[in-house]
Amino acid sequence: MIDVSRTPEFSNCGNRNSISIHTSSDQVLGSMAGGISRQRSLSCDSLEESTNYGDRKKTEDTFRRPRSRSFYDTPEPEKSSYDGARSLLHYEVSKKEKKAKTKPNKRSPTRELNGSKGNLKSVSMMTISESDKWEICSSSGMKYGQFVDWEKIDPEAAIRYQRILQSDHQQLKTMAREGFWAMPHTLRAKAYYHIIQSINSSRTVTPDREVHHELTKELFGEQKISTHPVPDYMEAGDIPRYCLNEAGLNSVKRILLSLGKCFPDMNFCPILPEMVSLLLHFSEDEAECFHSVSRLICYNNPNKRYIDQTFLTYRASCMTFGDLANRCCRGIRKLIASSYQNLFEFYSDWIMWIFADLPFTYAIRVLDVYLLEGYKVLYRVALALLSLYKVSVSSRVADVEDFRTDMKRFVESVARHCTAERLLEMAFMIPMATRRELNLLFNANMHALMQKGVSIHQKRHSVEMVDFNNFTSSVVTVASMRVVWAWIPERFALFSPIRLFSTAEHGRSLASLYSHVEGHEPSLLIIKTVDEEVFGAFLSTDLIERKMHDSEGLTYFGTGECFVCTIRTSKERYQQAMVNIMTRGSSHQQDPSYLTIPFTSPSEEPMTTKESKRPKEQEASMFIAGTDSQLIIGGDGGHALCLQEDLEGGYSEACDTFKSIALYKGHFKIQALEVWGIQNSISFSHSFPSE
Repeated sequence: MIDVSRTPEFSNCGNRNSISIHTSSDQVLGSMAGGISRQRSLSCDSLEESTNYGDRKKTEDTFRRPRSRSFYDTPEPEKSSYDGARSLLHYEVSKKEKKAKTKPNKRSPTRELNGSKGNLKSVSMMTISESDKWEICSSSGMKYGQFVDWEKIDPEAAIRYQRILQSDHQQLKTMAREGFWAMPHTLRAKAYYHIIQSINSSRTVTPDREVHHELTKELFGEQKISTHPVPDYMEAGDIPRYCLNEAGLNSVKRILLSLGKCFPDMNFCPILPEMVSLLLHFSEDEAECFHSVSRLICYNNPNKRYIDQTFLTYRASCMTFGDLANRCCRGIRKLIASSYQNLFEFYSDWIMWIFADLPFTYAIRVLDVYLLEGYKVLYRVALALLSLYKVSVSSRVADVEDFRTDMKRFVESVARHCTAERLLEMAFMIPMATRRELNLLFNANMHALMQKGVSIHQKRHSVEMVDFNNFTSSVVTVASMRVVWAWIPERFALFSPIRLFSTAEHGRSLASLYSHVEGHEPSLLIIKTVDEEVFGAFLSTDLIERKMHDSEGLTYFGTGECFVCTIRTSKERYQQAMVNIMTRGSSHQQDPSYLTIPFTSPSEEPMTTKESKRPKEQEASMFIAGTDSQLIIGGDGGHALCLQEDLEGGYSEACDTFKSIALYKGHFKIQALEVWGIQNSISFSHSFPSE
């Protein structure tokens, strides 16, 4: 429970020797809870905080918060329209009586912050955590600076703001990436308001300031302190502080409760406390912040999402990020899978790296771009963080007990590794699929989760992961299969492997392999040679498609999710670099069931081996080809894998399709071969007519 003092004390802005001014008892602000949970992040690039305590009675604890640094600080003493004065608040929490009292304000030089630009002293971000109930102060907070003409104080900012108003969306994207409105923060606040107001929702009415006023009346009434359950959509009761003062934290709670009341169908949204806290720094008051967040929630263009609002969509986003990480940060998956830790859980934190763990100055630079470009930017930034982490962790893997915790600590201290601007530069250098193509992948992952029993109405659901304890194979060990399973797309990795074909059980015949594997999509082919080498290929498309094209030559098919790999003696995966994610043919693009197989080739015409020279854009199509006498994986610049009709042997060459070296030097003899499918997998190939 949180008690709120009604008589805060605060000092005026800028002057360290300023006189303390006592407010009237009509001003009510939120106080800190007696128990402070673990820190989620650091604010204002801060790493330390000095906390002093006043006198304590036996029946009460007294807390003094660190002096709050106004985010409007510049070399000149500026004030914001709602938080222009820095305050030193003295709160008291009575454990028994829940009654607020005031004490004289004691100043400590160690708690002062330098207001000059670029010289932020340490203020640790604090999290107020309540397990089930909140006590809310009925006051909406404080407003400052309403008597100031800010354009006269900072004419350069006024000129920049006019440029913002005159720029189109593409120009604003460029400006955001370059940090055009990064300073002063008053300019950022105006830019945010302009950008968010231009976000158009398909909803007839977006909740506005008046809605917020009505909701606060209904929720809090005239009570000075009220108690409410933590909203159901929050994963926990944690609220990031960043640079907010106690009044700010109190307003965040009021906004979160109002949003829960306004959007009853929103059942899981763990990033909303962080989003509200960040935007409140740059809002005139809490009603404006409520309206801004509401606009982001209401925006429902599937190709440019802002906020996931259900457990199903949140998990699908985590899986989509996992697929992107599988392409862009390949080594990290092998490290985690080899350590027997859960990849799914590791990637489930990806969005919290940005909105909970990044320092404040980094988070707001991401927010600058996110408001204009949506969810895709978050994927980019998280991938950049993961790339940095991979470099950091590679030399100390043996010392990492928990990758999730280690990654969190790394992001919190990311300033040791790169600046905020460098992080964004790295993010936008990463090759990325289009919004539409990412949406295809997102929908495919959501469909796989629904197959696992997750529905859109569930608030939480434990997704059962693959158990390899009962896995047996004559060609691959459990440890190796765990790594290979980490390489396949997330929507398939949810399900257990099932053996479709084995030379030991079904004989050595390519015809027998086809008869047992056709109708299953995808499949994993693994070969063990007579000299104990183990390698294989992931086939994303049903092998029956080899019959679906009328061509005299060898017909290639498949998708960009195909890959080849070595498993023993070394574990390496070779896969085409991600450039495009496209559906296989225009006639199938509108089929909802086809969303289970994205990453398909951009070419609509089949490739044949008779073509001696192929355009570069067609090389992506040459993944799989098969006849009654041979099965080929990879067809450009050499065959990554070629199996002969009797499955007694084959050969491997360097292949441009996968940018792979030879999986085996020259020809090999097969000791054993197995093909594995995905439990509950569905192939739609039978339903498609040939092109």
